[in-house]
Amino acid sequence: MRSSFALIATAGLVAVTLSGCASAPAPEATSGQSSDVVVVTGDFGDKPRVEFPTPLVPGETQCTEVIAGEGDRLQEGQQALIGLAVYNGATGDELQTVGFGDEDPIAVTIAEGALPGLNKALSCAQVGSRVAAVVPAEDAFGEQGNPSVGIEPGDSIVFVIDVQRAFASRADGSVRLSRDGFPAVVLAPDGRPGITVPKAAPPEELETEVLKQGNGEPVEDGDSVVVHYTGVLWDDNTVFDSSWETGTPATFVVGEGANVIPGFSTALIGQTVGSQIGVIVPPSEGYGDEGNDKVPGGATLFFVVDILGVI
Repeated sequence: MRSSFALIATAGLVAVTLSGCASAPAPEATSGQSSDVVVVTGDFGDKPRVEFPTPLVPGETQCTEVIAGEGDRLQEGQQALIGLAVYNGATGDELQTVGFGDEDPIAVTIAEGALPGLNKALSCAQVGSRVAAVVPAEDAFGEQGNPSVGIEPGDSIVFVIDVQRAFASRADGSVRLSRDGFPAVVLAPDGRPGITVPKAAPPEELETEVLKQGNGEPVEDGDSVVVHYTGVLWDDNTVFDSSWETGTPATFVVGEGANVIPGFSTALIGQTVGSQIGVIVPPSEGYGDEGNDKVPGGATLFFVVDILGVI
């Protein structure tokens, strides 16, 4: 499931967000005098050794590429798996290091409302790159600081980030026509689905339709899958759950060890990364006769799911 980063979580900034456009926009931070004096050694993926003079007082967020990556820079809407080392730029103290070596990388997504300096640092990174970023207080915790995690008012922050993987921000497969009588799906420019359920009795069995056919790896039993999804009630088309509302993709285990309803899990197994599927889930494969706080008992559900990756 989704990894956590205690420093950012403490600040109430768990969602970070990274948008899959045809061409990458310019990075929101570039190298400068402050980021260039951060000396980072060690192999990509391993815990870095980091040295810099203190105090670092940058006028704006700066980002220097230490190890070159490949492909497009990370963009708004993507999720990435990273190793992250965090230092107090005023004192040089190490605050936290996570996601390196044998540790699982942490998942971040570049999003509005998250720590601006981390968003800007990620925007200058690519898969396979290590970047060093120096973030002024105004792009970090401001004049109030965050003493609980070792950051006093006005302190800058230094990030060292290894980008291990990145996922598309939306399903990028080939569009396929759905059959008559299946719920209609219209996509917003950012990929968010709008759903219209037909005014007809729902089927009694689980039904799945491929709306976009991806060409990535298949989802297998027991996989952790990164997805964007929206779920609506068949009876009145009410949205009861959507990862698009948070701006951050979700990660679920499917098949053995699944932490989602049976119908959702079953529908994903065998599908390929890059696909978008529509799934009609009867009560027996959903929340049953009991329902939950947002789903009434006996409800048939419909999901649109973008399969972004397998971890």
